[in-house]
Amino acid sequence: MASIATTCSSGLILRRKESTTNAGSMLQFNGLRAIESNQITASSGFNPSWSASTSASKSRSIKAMASAPKRETDPKKRVVITGMGVVSVFGNDVDTFYDKLLEGQSGITLIDRFDSSTFTTRFAGQIRDFSSVGYIDGKNDRRLDDCWRYCLVAGKKALEDANLGPEILKSMDKTKIGVLVGSGMGGLSAFSTGVESLIQKGFKKISPFFIPYSITNMGSALLAIDTGLMGPNYSISTACATANYCFFSAANHIRRGDADIMVAGGTEAAINATGVGGFIACRALSQRNDEPHRASRPWDQNRDGFVIGEGSGVLIMESLEHAIKRGANILGEYLGGGITCDAHHMTDPRKDGLGVSSCITKCLEDSGVSPEEVNYVNCHATSTLAGDLAEVNAIKKVFKDTSEIKMNGTKARNSMIGHGLGAAGGLEAIACIKAINTGWLHPTINQDNLEPLVDIDTVPNVKKQHEVNVAISNSFGFGGHNSVVAFAPFKP
Repeated sequence: MASIATTCSSGLILRRKESTTNAGSMLQFNGLRAIESNQITASSGFNPSWSASTSASKSRSIKAMASAPKRETDPKKRVVITGMGVVSVFGNDVDTFYDKLLEGQSGITLIDRFDSSTFTTRFAGQIRDFSSVGYIDGKNDRRLDDCWRYCLVAGKKALEDANLGPEILKSMDKTKIGVLVGSGMGGLSAFSTGVESLIQKGFKKISPFFIPYSITNMGSALLAIDTGLMGPNYSISTACATANYCFFSAANHIRRGDADIMVAGGTEAAINATGVGGFIACRALSQRNDEPHRASRPWDQNRDGFVIGEGSGVLIMESLEHAIKRGANILGEYLGGGITCDAHHMTDPRKDGLGVSSCITKCLEDSGVSPEEVNYVNCHATSTLAGDLAEVNAIKKVFKDTSEIKMNGTKARNSMIGHGLGAAGGLEAIACIKAINTGWLHPTINQDNLEPLVDIDTVPNVKKQHEVNVAISNSFGFGGHNSVVAFAPFKP
């Protein structure tokens, strides 16, 4: 789940074997499609035209757009941000969350939620002292998986921030307000508990809440049930790209007129034995147990994997026309987005960076932005061996001149809060909007020995003052899911 489709530091999850055909050799993965193969010759009876065109497309470099299309001007189709809500290891307040990022503080600690003493990774960005008082009733709070508790609190706080509390919502057309909050892994603790009950006690002891609290759509559903929002409602699950996919789809609902307002973002709570153990099995996590706060080090030559985190980040996305009509406080503007697939491998990024660079280009086209206008890139940068450099290479394909660009990773704050998986894009979007509003970029900490190929300003170790013109935020997930969204200061 983490990195550009990211991360096993070995480069492989499945064991590789080689088979021979009359035409040549092909690399296989336990019967699955090969990552790469020699082109089969025409003499084998196979028509090579599709393979040839695919090969040609792989080798094409992404050219920067000669001239960007104009930005959207229709107030009905311009999408602005009018509220934000967060649940993080630094608490549930957006300003506090960003202040601690700017300070470079670390919330990474040893895991005490379960016995991890035999695990090769024993630390995470674990949320402690979480309170849902005033946001979830006590009975449901005791039953819910943390994934949905985080979603409900972040979602309701975002609505409050947008001045869309319960009394105000009563007077609004709720069929024009939708919810699109995704999760990469859903209610993993609820799922794990259900399986344990089945194995230890039999099916009759499985909780009736096992299925509802495990499935990934439940965050959007529960938030709508609690608030009465009846507009477009579903969940997207694209691993660590989830939240950006939700923003992209939510904005399109607004632009099509399906909704005036969308509550969108991501939520995740995978710090349990199943989640941590699973990522260890993928060889995805850092194992610096002796110094957890220094474990994640994006673009550093000594990086060894990401740090798992949890939380939720939610935005209120609204048509400009509707926001002006109700006198909303506008925090920034969503310009557009792009989504692509590497079509390459379950966990590894493409070495040519085509999936990511084409995704950035699609985002700029959708946003009406030229590459020269972008001066801040919030990178995926999960501190993985393959992913970090592949992302930088893709950025360089699109942005020929990077001298004015600053890039950091709010996932690079793995060292500070951990990689939020399906929630990561939501937390990053909040960081982008705060960077736009404050004029300060948080640092990429633990950068002691920068990779020589990284020649873009990564805001190393100390925050920097920077007036953001256009920010793009990258999120990539297992399966080759790529997503990029663009934000900018609001200008009437």
